[in-house]
Amino acid sequence: MALPLPPPVFTILSGLVEDRSGLHYSSEDRELLAEKVSPRAIDAGFTSLLDYYYFLRYDPAGEVELDALVETLCVHESYFFREAEQLRVAVSECLVPAVEQGRRPRVWCAAAAGGEEPLTLAMMLADQDLLGRVDVLASDISERALARARSGSYGPRALRALPGGVLGRWLHPSSNGVSADSALIRAIDWRRVNLVDSAVVRALGSFDLVLCRNVLIYFSEGTTRRLAGTLADVLAPEGWLLVGVSESLMRFGTALTCEERGGVFLYRRAR
Repeated sequence: MALPLPPPVFTILSGLVEDRSGLHYSSEDRELLAEKVSPRAIDAGFTSLLDYYYFLRYDPAGEVELDALVETLCVHESYFFREAEQLRVAVSECLVPAVEQGRRPRVWCAAAAGGEEPLTLAMMLADQDLLGRVDVLASDISERALARARSGSYGPRALRALPGGVLGRWLHPSSNGVSADSALIRAIDWRRVNLVDSAVVRALGSFDLVLCRNVLIYFSEGTTRRLAGTLADVLAPEGWLLVGVSESLMRFGTALTCEERGGVFLYRRAR
C-alpha cells in the first residue's frame, strides 16, 4: 500500500533523498517514489509520509533509517560482461601499456552494484596475466550490494551476456547459480563510497581508469555536473573515464576531452 505523497511533501522528501544519494526523482516520479518509500515508512510505524520525512530529517535515529531507505531506492541491476567492449579497450589501451611501462595502475569501479562489473574487469586482467599487477577499487553506496559482491554468489540474470570460456573457469556452478572465483574477489578492494560526497571521493587518491557506467542516468544535471568535476579531479594525468554507452558529459563542459578508441568513446584528463 502506498501512502499519500502530496506535491509539497514529495518536494522535500525527494530533495532529502537526492542530497543524500544523488538519486533524482522528477515530478512525474511522485507515485513511484510513494510506492518505494511507503513500505519502509509503514514498517517504521508511520502512517504519514510527512511525519516520516520529519523523522528522517530531524530525529537522531533518522540518519540510520535514511541510509536504509537509500538502500531500498538504489538500482542494483547489472550483469557480467555488460558493455564489455568498453572494458576490453580500457584493458588493452590503458592498463596493459601502463604495466608495460613499469607502473602499477589504479582502477576505480564506482557504483559497482553487486560486483559484476569489477569482477568482469578482474577476469579480463587475469586473461592478460595482470591480476595482482593492477589495483582495483570497487565501491557502492549500498552495504547490501557490497555484501553480495564479497560473497561472490550470483543468479541466472547476472549471466545473460556471459561469453564462452568463463563458466567453469572464473564462475563455478553452485546450488543457487554460480560463485565467482575467490582469487577474483580477493583481488578487489571493496568499499562503501557515496559518490555525491566529494571529500570522500577525493580522499581515495588518483586513478588511471575510472568506471562510472550507467549511473548518471539516475542523477539530475546539477548532480551530474558536480560529479563530473569530482571525477576529473581524481583522474591521473591522461587518465581515462568511462561512462555508460547511453550517457554523455559533452554538454557539461568539463575539463575532460572526449576521444574514440576502437569504437569506444571515453573521456581523458589532459596532462
